[in-house]
Amino acid sequence: MKQWILACFLLSLCNMAHAVDIQADTLYPKVELQTSMGNIVVELDRQRAPITVDNFLTYVVKGHYDNTLFHRVIADFVVQGGGLDPKFNEKPTDKPIVNEAGNGLSNALGTIAMARENDPHSATAQFYFNVADNKRLDPSKRRWGYAVFGEVTQGMAVLEAMAQQPTAINSKLGWPDVPVTPIILTKATLLPRE
Repeated sequence: MKQWILACFLLSLCNMAHAVDIQADTLYPKVELQTSMGNIVVELDRQRAPITVDNFLTYVVKGHYDNTLFHRVIADFVVQGGGLDPKFNEKPTDKPIVNEAGNGLSNALGTIAMARENDPHSATAQFYFNVADNKRLDPSKRRWGYAVFGEVTQGMAVLEAMAQQPTAINSKLGWPDVPVTPIILTKATLLPRE
């Protein structure tokens, strides 16, 4: 009996060691993104986008975003990243999440939102910054839209500079709008509670 209790105790410790602290009790956690062009701080809105914020923070805490590319840059539209390493290889992701686009947050200048494919519930790790007011990305009666889950609180000038970088079609991916000079997200850090 004692061995069984000890085994259960050790198993619970092991599970706790694998858990990640995403500040589940913080409504507005902040993340610092250190990039090759400067730092950006975002404040996330767990109250309006709890699934999306928890998903994003899990990737942050696990180090998924460290040493990744901002691979899609369109001036006066978006700056997108979070899915490719510097050699343009896709990083493995967890399962897609439910689209929370109907949360009342708009794709306004300076917000962060989840990138996805045509399937409205296909977002995994990739995110984008709105570098213009992109209300056409918001949900409507005819479309799901894209889930906004926070906003830039520091580093808007860095983001605006990213949006002006020259781009071209990437020969490996066949994708347009890839920065000619790579823009690297060197580290994403969940900041301590205030």
